[in-house]
Amino acid sequence: MVIPPPNVTGKLHLGHTLTGAIEDALTRWHRMCGSAVLWVPGVDHAGIATQSVVERRLLKEEKLTRHDLGREEFLKRVWAWKEMNTGHIKTQLQRIASSVDWTRERFTMDERCARAVEEAFIRFHERGLIYRDNRLVNWCPYLRTALSDLEVDHEDITGKTLVDVPGLKDKVEVGVLCEFKYTVKGTKEALTVATTRLETMLGDTAVAVHPEDDRYKAFHGKELEHPFFPDRKMVVIADTMVDREFGTGCVKITPAHDNNDFKAGVRHKLQQINVFTEDGNINENGGEFKGQHRFEARKTVEEALKKKGLWVGKKSHSMRLGFCSRSKDIIEPYLKPQWWMNCQDLADRSVKALREGELKIQPEFHHQTWYHWLENIQEWCISRQLWWGHRIPAYKVVKPVQAEEKWFTGRSAQEAAAKAEKALGTKVEVEQDEDVLDTWFSSGLFPFSVFGWPDTENNEDFKAFFPTSLLETGHDILFFWVARMVMMSLGLTGKLPFHTVYLHAMVRDAHGRKMSKSLGNVIDPLEVIDGISLEDLHKKLYEGNLPEKEIEKAKKGQKEDYPDGIPELWLLTERKECGADALRFGLLAYTLQGRNVNLDINRVVGYRHFCNKVWNATRFGLMYFGSDFAFPGSLRPDQALAWEDRWILSRLSFCAQKANDSMAKYEFANATTATYSFFLYELCDVYLELLKPRFYGETQDESILKDRQVAREVLYVCLDWSMRLMHPLLPYLTEELYQRLPPSPTKCESVTIAPYPVHVIAWQNEALEKEMEVTSEIAKQFRSQKTSLGFSPGARPEAYIRHSDPELREMVEKLKNQISRMAGVGSITVLKEADADPKQSMRDVVNEKCLIYTKVEGLDLKGEKAKLEKKVTSAEKMVDSYKQKMSVPGYEEKVPEKVRETNTQKLQAAEKELQELLTALQPRLWLSFLAPLFFGDSSLKLLSLSLSLFVFCFLGGVGGGEGGFTSVEPRR
Repeated sequence: MVIPPPNVTGKLHLGHTLTGAIEDALTRWHRMCGSAVLWVPGVDHAGIATQSVVERRLLKEEKLTRHDLGREEFLKRVWAWKEMNTGHIKTQLQRIASSVDWTRERFTMDERCARAVEEAFIRFHERGLIYRDNRLVNWCPYLRTALSDLEVDHEDITGKTLVDVPGLKDKVEVGVLCEFKYTVKGTKEALTVATTRLETMLGDTAVAVHPEDDRYKAFHGKELEHPFFPDRKMVVIADTMVDREFGTGCVKITPAHDNNDFKAGVRHKLQQINVFTEDGNINENGGEFKGQHRFEARKTVEEALKKKGLWVGKKSHSMRLGFCSRSKDIIEPYLKPQWWMNCQDLADRSVKALREGELKIQPEFHHQTWYHWLENIQEWCISRQLWWGHRIPAYKVVKPVQAEEKWFTGRSAQEAAAKAEKALGTKVEVEQDEDVLDTWFSSGLFPFSVFGWPDTENNEDFKAFFPTSLLETGHDILFFWVARMVMMSLGLTGKLPFHTVYLHAMVRDAHGRKMSKSLGNVIDPLEVIDGISLEDLHKKLYEGNLPEKEIEKAKKGQKEDYPDGIPELWLLTERKECGADALRFGLLAYTLQGRNVNLDINRVVGYRHFCNKVWNATRFGLMYFGSDFAFPGSLRPDQALAWEDRWILSRLSFCAQKANDSMAKYEFANATTATYSFFLYELCDVYLELLKPRFYGETQDESILKDRQVAREVLYVCLDWSMRLMHPLLPYLTEELYQRLPPSPTKCESVTIAPYPVHVIAWQNEALEKEMEVTSEIAKQFRSQKTSLGFSPGARPEAYIRHSDPELREMVEKLKNQISRMAGVGSITVLKEADADPKQSMRDVVNEKCLIYTKVEGLDLKGEKAKLEKKVTSAEKMVDSYKQKMSVPGYEEKVPEKVRETNTQKLQAAEKELQELLTALQPRLWLSFLAPLFFGDSSLKLLSLSLSLFVFCFLGGVGGGEGGFTSVEPRR
């Protein structure tokens, strides 16, 4: 597996940490399952992103542009920036425990990757898939480079709006439709046209009308006069591209500055006049407006048209506007020779691979995105007018001068010149193209360039690890990167680069917002691991390139989300690594399949408490072993396991099965839930508590010593398996604790290379687990009753259980000691059907078949009464719901018999439980006398005692019914 190489522009954020946590968990799990695993790290040079960051810093700190420095000096600055950030990224990956192979670390501009990029370009060019053409491109004037469609952010403008444009002090008016006139030469007639980009009229060469529009049939072929260029040939053309119903039905045609106009210009052989410079100013073709910024010209052209009497007006107009995703400048369609790649055949093969199952993409709802992009693929503009990146290995013949440009590719200038001389039959001089390749071109080769392609002979890495197995990344770059890797690998190696793609959800903040520096919600994982104050969070904002206004906005966002900063995730006195564990575990717990994850840092921080529990519970368990204990390597079949031993082993086997299934299906949240639940709720809350009596006291009794040894060995298995099961999720903590386990013949040097546990069929015991469900339910009700009655945690009151099911009553009798320990009560007596309710006790209902009683002498009973009343209300609602369901017209005819039987049984059970609760609430006659004894002042207590004695002496303690708060003898 290769890492999705993070951009070298800066530091990793929590989105990268989620990627790292998922990939490392998979890496560790596969390694522990016995596979030979290679996870290759690397970083991407990120051409536009890195160059724009360095340029902004240069301007901010030194008031210089790259052109002030020159290409060579500027690239030195970028390499220095790369070295600084690569070191930090590596530290971040190491701190979150990414178990990559650092000996194979790659950078997309290192020698090996550069060789692959050069070879790929040349091979595709020789096959005719890469070619040079003069076409309209998405142009960012601020960065002075072409962009792909995917690097343009489109925004819907609902009407007149003012927007900021880099390099201009004043805001630019957009969302406005301007109307002006073109006059017909030699007449007073005119055609009115409308445009949202008034400045482009300087490059107009025609006006188009629909051929069937009767209003303008008389104008077909007539010449128009351009108000600023009277000598320019400009005609009226008839073209079906025109929408007769929109505006005036007349459309200005600017072939060099609009995609639709460009196509119309080709059809009608119109002149293509570019009126912009590369940095977005008006060039010499703009006449009197030369030198003006294009958006300044938008105003001056309007004023000039007004003076000439050709201005009609402007009105608010909704439109879709493209912005550069890096600089936020408004994108301009710009006519410029570029290198293009035809991807149609490679896209068809990529679609076929998914449809036929050779390639798998999970979750499957991303399939439609794959088909949408690749079945509608356009030619890819792969050249960029940047200095940072892979120079295009194409050379132009400069001597002798050619009537048309001649380009040849080569691994060197000499190779390109040799090709040119062979083709042209003369001695030539060549110059390499100044442009660089789109970053996605080089990163598209990453799964095989890291293994040394194209040098595949005697290349052990390439033979062993290519194709790779899995590509895991965020779904936002499914087409940017994943599709291009598949296409380029099919085109260059004839193989898919991986057989499976897993796409995780995008990480957003707790409010569902995209991570953005200007919002202040981009968090460095180290800030979560080590903790950071709000003041230091604010300080870090000044280290970037945000303008002051954006910094203030980000500070406000940080203050709202982290008023006290981010608390540190320390666990151990001298170690912080468990902070990384808590962060990883929390992120993985969020990974239920979907498109977005709204990440609440505070929830992630909460998982440190689980890490603390793992640490403390394991150390507590280690105390039971003693210094001379050594695990024999496995549990012996002839061992006499206690009931709780057999139960915990059954649950351990289930946990192993669930964890393995979850990892295999990329359901990481289910893996965290399985291991979390087992360790916390079953091992700690139940089994360790049940073990305590088996380790108490000194003894020489052989049977007790044998049982104690069995308990130690089962506990060892639980702790050993827990560390191994949780290791892919909590690598630091589990390694530390694994090393502290007693010796065993099967114990490995590191948990990293220990076998991952699998379920043991012989341990699974569904009947025993059902017994635990019953006992747990009873124990839970006892604990709840103890709490509501106000017993101290250490109190151990006598308790009783009445069960109407003979089999379950027998089971409860057998397990009453375990229930006592689980419930935190004293001795338990199991009542027979005919036994009277115990005296001095409080009754509670577990279910319709089971009642419990707790001795309550001297306790305040008001809280228990309120709890019972609440349970009665809930039970009444349950009964009513079943009655309503069964009283629906046509119930007997429409509802299947089995369903009706089930509903009847549930209603009867609910009614029985309600009756038990109501009975528990019915006070005996003595209660009205006794209430003041417990709750009144001294005089009332004396009166109560007298009346109570009277009742018991002369009335024989006659009660008002069965059950309820049973006979409580008065205290002296």
